[in-house]
Amino acid sequence: MKAVRLDDYNTAPVIRDIATPEIGPEDVLVRVGAAALNPLDVKLQSGVLQGYFPLEFRYTMGSDISGMIEDVGTNVIGWQKGDKVIARLDPVAGGAFAGFACVPANYLVKLTEDMPLEVAAGIPTAAGTAWQVLFEMGDLGVGQTVLIHAGTGGVGSFAIQFARAAGARVIATASGDGIDIARTLGADQVIDYRHADFAEMLSDIDLVIDSIGGETQQKSFGVLRSGGRLLSLVAPPDEALAHAHNVNAQFVFHMSDGERLAWVVSAIHENKVKVLIDRTVPIDQFGDAFTRQASGRARGKIIVTTV
Repeated sequence: MKAVRLDDYNTAPVIRDIATPEIGPEDVLVRVGAAALNPLDVKLQSGVLQGYFPLEFRYTMGSDISGMIEDVGTNVIGWQKGDKVIARLDPVAGGAFAGFACVPANYLVKLTEDMPLEVAAGIPTAAGTAWQVLFEMGDLGVGQTVLIHAGTGGVGSFAIQFARAAGARVIATASGDGIDIARTLGADQVIDYRHADFAEMLSDIDLVIDSIGGETQQKSFGVLRSGGRLLSLVAPPDEALAHAHNVNAQFVFHMSDGERLAWVVSAIHENKVKVLIDRTVPIDQFGDAFTRQASGRARGKIIVTTV
């Protein structure tokens, strides 16, 4: 089968022919229909996170997949060949950008027949992270206000829609054509960060979702109400700044969780949440897709088809 492999940190991904993975008694073999890129894939490739995510080379890239079950392990109950599924793999194990993937059965979530695999692949990490920061850690509720930075990124595009469905007021930052996209997704207010300073415009925000870091994160402390929350997807927040502004600040570490993913898939169906897709490319064009992901300019998810 074809697979996207890394030979070492900070080397270009290479497409190689490798053997189909063998599954254990608690695993299933999924014929991958599509897989999605995430910012984490770029960080893993660069080696900046090797202290947290040590990779074993050669490493097959990717964690977000959709596809059809091809085989099941001897101890697996409730799944069978032909089931249409999505899953988020352990990023250290990888394996998404390949013809087949070995997946622990408890990571799987069943898909409805009407959801295309190319769309479903964009859900696991981005939507799961959005759900986690908004509701599990952010405790967002009706009538509260959330500021979502990078509103047209993978996480941001889901967060806008989930927050709006929960009855919150949604403010997003974006630029260019992302401004109209964020409005279409349901943002009540969109701030063009290239021409306006959100820190001078906002105050008394209940929750900030930070996927940018740096100066943006530092300025975000000042727009929160006393006791508000800042949740960062990119870097541990400054504890001194959090204390000075009397707010709670945490770094979000997203883990693969089949139960959470099932809730997310259900919420997507119930609230008609759109999976924002930047582009879909075949695996032979993975290099271009990876460059696009690394640029930070993707509007939503970049999907790679493997068949």
